[in-house]
Order: sequence, then C-alpha cells, then structure tokens
Amino acid sequence: MSLLIRNARILTLATGSRPRRGKELADLGVIPAGEVLIADGKIAAVGPRVAAADAEVIEAQGRVLLPGFVDCHTHACWAGDRLGEWEQRLRGVPYLEILKAGGGIHATVRAVRAATKKQLAAHLKERLAALLREGTTTVEIKSGYGLQTEEELKMLRAIVRAGNEWPGTIVPTALLGHAFEGSLDDYARMVVKEMLPAVAKEFPGITVDAYCEDGAWSVEACVKFFEKAAKHHPLRIHTDQFTSLGMIPEAIRLGARSVDHLEAATKADLAALAKSRTMGVILPCTGFHVDGRYARAGSLVGPGGAVALATNCNPGSSPSHSMPLAIALAVRFCGLTPAEAIAAATVNAAAVLGLSDRGAIAPGQRADLLLLHHKDERALAYELGGNPVEAVICGGQRVS
Repeated sequence: MSLLIRNARILTLATGSRPRRGKELADLGVIPAGEVLIADGKIAAVGPRVAAADAEVIEAQGRVLLPGFVDCHTHACWAGDRLGEWEQRLRGVPYLEILKAGGGIHATVRAVRAATKKQLAAHLKERLAALLREGTTTVEIKSGYGLQTEEELKMLRAIVRAGNEWPGTIVPTALLGHAFEGSLDDYARMVVKEMLPAVAKEFPGITVDAYCEDGAWSVEACVKFFEKAAKHHPLRIHTDQFTSLGMIPEAIRLGARSVDHLEAATKADLAALAKSRTMGVILPCTGFHVDGRYARAGSLVGPGGAVALATNCNPGSSPSHSMPLAIALAVRFCGLTPAEAIAAATVNAAAVLGLSDRGAIAPGQRADLLLLHHKDERALAYELGGNPVEAVICGGQRVS
C-alpha cells in the first residue's frame, strides 16, 4: 500500500549541492502547498498535485513536512550514569580536572566493561525509541568507551544488534582514539597495531574517529593513527572543544570527512575549514550542558563552508537525544538561521555520513519524513522544550 501526504508545506531540500555550502544552506526548496507520494519505502513523487490511486492518505492540513533528522554525531551506546560528575561541575569543578582524576570518560569505560553486549544493546534500544519520537530517523553511534580491543568490538556489535531491531538507520563509527590508559604513546601504538586491524577485519570500511584534546589524544598521536587508518577508512575527528591544538589543518590535509565540536577553533582555522572539503559539525547541546561555549558556525557559512548539526548524545557532556533542541540552540548561540539549522540537521548531516539517499524529499530518496505540529518551520527553532513532531514516517512506514 502506498502512502499519500496531502496539503503539506513541504521543505524538499532538493535543490543545490550536497553538502550545502554557504548561502545554499538557507534554501529549503519550499513547496508552500503540496503532496508527497510514498511507495516501496521511497519517495515516488512530489509536487503541488500528485496522482495516486488506492493510497492511504495523511491530511497534513498545511503543516510542515520535512526530511527526517540525521543525527550525525552521538555516543548513544553506554552503560551507567554520570550524575555525580554533573554535581561536581555544578560546584565549579572543571571537566578536564574530573577527567584527570579518573572520572569523565573513564567512569563510563568502567560501566561499559561491566556490561554485556545484550545489556548495552538493550540500553541503546531505549534511547533509539526516544530519538525516533523526536524525529531522528538516521543516527550515527560511536564506540569509544571500551579502550580495549574486545571491549570496542563488543560496543560495535551491540550497536549493530540494536540497529537491526530499529526501523531507522544506524551508522556505527569506531572511535578508537577517545581516551587512553597508561602512556599515550604505548596506547596509541596498540590501537594502530592491534585494535584497528581487529576492527577493520570485522567491520571493513567503517569510519574511524579520535578525540584530539588536552587530556585525550595529542595532534601527533591522532596524525599517526589517521595516516594508517586512511588507507581503508573514512576519517572523522573531535577537535577544538576546549583548546585549539592545531588539529584542524591536519584534518584538512588528511581529507577527513568532518571535524566536530569547534568551540575553541580560531578564526584562521575556521576560514581554512570553510575553503576545504572537510565539513564542520557543531554540537550546541554540549555547550549548553558543559560551559556555555559554542562553535561559531556563522564563520563557516559566511565564507562558503559546509556545516552539519548533531546532538552529541552521551552520558557526560550532552545528555540529550533531541535534534529539535539542537536546532533551537544552534540558532540562538551558533549564528545559524532557522533555515540553515534545518539544512544542517538533514541534508548536510546525511552528507557527513556519506549517505546520498536521504536528507531531501525528492523521487528516489528514502522515505524518512517528519510532519510537524507547526505550519511555519521557524517554530522548530523558536520553541524550547516539548516535541514538535506530529508524525514520523521511516522507510515509508508511519512509526509514530
């Protein structure tokens, strides 16, 4: 049975390049009053009027229809909690101080190691259900809380297992350089010689990631790891969250798919990033929860750069699964307009993950769609709290 959505304000995002760059980011390709026909899990037709026989009809009544959100940076697979750490931060203890004392990422590492693959998958399934309710139909999920080869493999297996039981799409990422134990030199050497080959054997072609920051991986360690991994894997890099260490120029040189965080990025590095093919991924929920610092996304868009937006859902620095909240914060604090934030959360986020079959409403695209309660898409960024999503269509099926 096909599905016809009628009388919707359609944000097609079907014009311009992939990813959207500069001024293109604000072009939502709006059809003020139109119809979308879905058949066999894909968009069959879109326009002011669409011919359809024997289709189930959803009457949109002028409300906004847009592509499903693509959350392109999360750590949604974890065990335990970090509530005690949060209280410490409320009392003024800096995150890097907590990390050096064995908290932060290391607290979650201990909890993940104590959990089974089945338990990790069960926790993740609960979070995936919450993501879907607020409109996320594709989500990237990183490993990185294992810090040992078998534990990283356990996480990736749990991510795949949960994804097989979810109507949306999961994209796993091997975050092999998240933190370290013992000497960084020794640990990074183990990752290159042991962990990377083991992950590549079971998950060939998987994207790999590392966290370049004081207290985490150095620029030198990241570069050595990425130069080895780049032969067979796409690269993504966490960098410039708290300090600017010089990783952005190296990421551009290495041809990384994205650099993520950017709260501490310099004007010169942002200018270079805007001219490159590497995308910037901003994570405003992190600034909202941690320290009130936000990436200057407008400094990327103005010179023609490509920007994507994600939640960074994780137990420590971003306990949020809400892409609508990420959009609202990006508009308030990162210099994006509502239209730019919507494009950053859909078509550009899909580009970060190397997915060209979603993020727009056009014939042949995967039918991942959201119908909002609102008739004006700007309300998506204006509203704080609550769920703006009326209906979620995932793979051509209405799932909420």
